[in-house]
Amino acid sequence: MGLSTHVLDTMHGTPAAGMRVALYTTSADAPPSLVKTFVLNADGRNPDGLLYDTQSLQRGSYRLVFDVAAYFRARGVALPQPPFLDQVNLDFGVADVSQHYHVPLLASPWSYSTYRGS
Repeated sequence: MGLSTHVLDTMHGTPAAGMRVALYTTSADAPPSLVKTFVLNADGRNPDGLLYDTQSLQRGSYRLVFDVAAYFRARGVALPQPPFLDQVNLDFGVADVSQHYHVPLLASPWSYSTYRGS
């Protein structure tokens, strides 16, 4: 249980190894608070495993920020300036800390999709 993420590069058909991601806690009455930043491993996942384990995950609102444009530039993709997608911000809520919250991202330089995974 806990919180995890996984990113797939749909342009190349691979995990998004090397993409930079930031995790924030959010609330209506305060600016977002940075929890951690990390670079995705060869499988497109956080190299340290879960972002929060079951004991650390708290009910509330969170934001994952995926540095999509920098990732695709590093892969040699010629992007316009400004890029169509720069950073993808996903705001989501955790209501039941006994459940696992998996937040996958499927991304290309021009589109993205997400869902609550398992």
